[in-house]
Parts: sequence; C-alpha cells; structure tokens
Amino acid sequence: MDMWQLVLLFVQLCLCSGYEGSGQYAHGDDEDWHSRRYKGTPWCAPIKLKHGDVSCRAPRGEHYKNVMGTRCKIRCKQGYESQNSEVVCMANKHWSSNYACREIRCPKLSMPANGGYKCSDGSYFNSRCEFICSPGFSLKGYKTATCQYNKVWSADVPTCVDMDSPKIKCPTVKDKWAEPGKLTARVSWDTPEGVDTADGILTDVILKGKAPKSDFPEGLHKMSYTVFDRAENKGSCRFTVRVRVRRCSPLFAPDNGYMKCDSDGDNYGATCAFKCTGGYDLRGSVARVCQYGFTWSGLDTTCTAMNINVGVRTAAALLDQFYEKRRLLIISAPTAANHNYRFQMTNLQHAQCGLDLRHVTVIELVGTYPAQIGRIRHRLLTPALSLQIRLQLQIPQRSFQMVLVDKQGMDKQRYPFPITAAELFTTIDTFPLRKDEMVLQQEAGQNCQS
Repeated sequence: MDMWQLVLLFVQLCLCSGYEGSGQYAHGDDEDWHSRRYKGTPWCAPIKLKHGDVSCRAPRGEHYKNVMGTRCKIRCKQGYESQNSEVVCMANKHWSSNYACREIRCPKLSMPANGGYKCSDGSYFNSRCEFICSPGFSLKGYKTATCQYNKVWSADVPTCVDMDSPKIKCPTVKDKWAEPGKLTARVSWDTPEGVDTADGILTDVILKGKAPKSDFPEGLHKMSYTVFDRAENKGSCRFTVRVRVRRCSPLFAPDNGYMKCDSDGDNYGATCAFKCTGGYDLRGSVARVCQYGFTWSGLDTTCTAMNINVGVRTAAALLDQFYEKRRLLIISAPTAANHNYRFQMTNLQHAQCGLDLRHVTVIELVGTYPAQIGRIRHRLLTPALSLQIRLQLQIPQRSFQMVLVDKQGMDKQRYPFPITAAELFTTIDTFPLRKDEMVLQQEAGQNCQS
C-alpha cells in the first residue's frame, strides 16, 4: 500500500467516527445516538408545539437537547394560550407541566329573552356574535359582542323590550310672584296620570324638578314627568314654572362710602343701609327700602368731604375733628427748602389715591416760630396753631420729622427721615381698624394702583 492510499484511508476513518474537538459529528443531531453515548442522562420527549414557538436552553449545550434541567419558553400565537410560559425537563424524563397552546375560549353567551344571536366562530377568540330580537321587540344594549383575549366578551348580552311607550300630559302652571323680602314663591299643581298603550300597567312615575307645593326661586324652571311600563318603555312630557320677583332699580354705594343690603339687595322688601368712609359726612337717607311699586323709599344718599375748621384756637380742637374719622400724617421741617421735606412731599404727591384709600390727611408744618405756617392741602393754619401742634405732639422745629397718628389720636410711628409711600402704606395696613376697612373696600370694589 503506497502513501496516497494510507492518507485516503485515514480521511475515511475521520469522517465515519469523528473525534472530540474537531467540530464534526458523524451522527449529527441523532438524539438516540447521543443518549446511548451519554448513558444515564435522563431525556424528555422533544417538544412539538402547534400554534406557537418554543425556545430551549440546555445546561450542557445545544447537543444535549431535552436533557434533565433543560428549560423551554413557550410562546403561543395570538388567540391561543398555554398553561405555563416555561417548562423544565425533570429527572423522571417528563416535562414539568403541560405546554400545549390551546385556543382561547369565552364563556358561552346566554340567550336574550325574546331574541337570539349568531356567531362567526362560536365562543372562540375573535368570534363576533350579533344579537337579534323577535318581531315587535327592539334591542336595548350593544348589537354585537366579540370574544377578547382575556376570555371576556366585549359587551354584555342585551335585552329585547316592548317598543310601545306610555303617554302622559303635563299641567299648565301660571307665573307666580315672590312675597315681600323673599326670592321664592310656593307653586302647586295636580299630579298628572299616565296611560300605557300596551298592557295598561305603569310601574313608575318620576318628576324631574321640585314637587308640587314647593318653594321655587326666581326664574324659569324646566320640569318634566316620565312614566315607565313593565317593559321599561318610557313616555315624557315637559312644562315650566316661572317665579317673578319685583325689583327696584339697582342702588350703588356712594362715592367715599359703603352700602350693605339684606335679602337680594334690590327685591321688594329689601333694605339697604349706607355708611361713609372716614372724613366724609352722610347726606340723604341712612337706609332705603324697595317698595311694591318698584321704587325706593327715602332720598338719594351721598358722602361729602368733612368740613375742617382751621379757625379753632387750640391744637386739641383741630385734632378732635379727625377723631375716629381720619388718620393724620404730620410732616414738619425747619424750612421749605429742607432736602428731606422736599423729597418727602414729592414722593407723596403721586400717592394721593393710596392716602385717600387709607383715610390719611396730611398736615404740613414748615418754618420756625414765629415765622412758621401750617397747611392742610390748600387751607392754611395760623402760626400759633402750628406751634401748638408741634408742642402737643413734641415735634422739634429745627429738624425734619414725620409723625403718623391713628384714628384714636394715638402717636403710632415717628420718622426722622423721609420714607417711600409703599413703606408708609405697609405700616398703615397693619393697623387693626385698617384690616376691617380693607374688607369693606374690597367688597365695594374700591382700589387704586398706589
């Protein structure tokens, strides 16, 4: 035998038997051959899955399929389900549980009374069932139902009901007027009776709205009666109840004042009371009543600025005029050219709305005795009266100072230097009386941007 014949014989032996590490196996994927070679290793039956896919992971590699410990994941197609999503090859050469993909099935539908249904594929997944009613009956509910993936029908079984509706006639109610001081009226009517055109039996009569002999508020009220028969057919009728209120023309709070009304403010019998803000005197009627003839009693109410008497001889007499009416901001400077004085007056010049809103009157005291003058806006104070104010409030003549006095005449704050209007307003807004004023002003819509 020459050398080439020896080489050919060696190649044939390798192809027939194979050897470890070569990557070649003469028996390929023959599981029986592997079972005989690796004697004693438990094997499970190969998984043959219909209507799904399976992927396995063996502990020794791909050539040890279905050996003990192999785990296989089960994935069923849409419309099918498996008892378990994963199975394991056990030592007893059986899989851990059933893995078959079975078609999803919903519970069998019940048959509707006086009707039926027909389905495209029984109770299986995606089967569509259409409901029908016998002649003379109408379908109440969904017309179709589909078996879903969660084994639940997409809709409940409908019912087939009698089609004839009962009849009912509503009453006619005249308009009612509210009594004095009230915004309601008591309205009565006879309850109507319904008639069923089928078997003559009504199961219920329902009123939507207030019952007869109830108090109705002002306005138009839409009412209805609905009757039902044994087949749950319903018949309805509608009517209206109108309640009117005698009203006077609207009243408004006077400028620099407040108005508070009872009842609804402008209805027959309502009373409105008036009050002026600090520093203003009331003229006209303190209270007015809306009368039957749609007119108000009394006279128009106004609030006029208080008349400040600057001709008094003492500081006490002047300050008493502001007691419980106005707050005072007294600004004192040795000369009109004083830098602090000029800065302070310029700052307050643009804040007059905020001062009025907070009931603040500004008193200026400029100069030193005897060449000193006082001023309340455009009204001048005598040098003697100006001096008395400084002495009473202990205000120095030769330096700038500003004193804030509340409505009770109490010295609340002193400033040896100018402040901004915002700082002044912040301080005033903390006063107890000011908080009550803010509530009233907010209700009356009184405000400004200062």
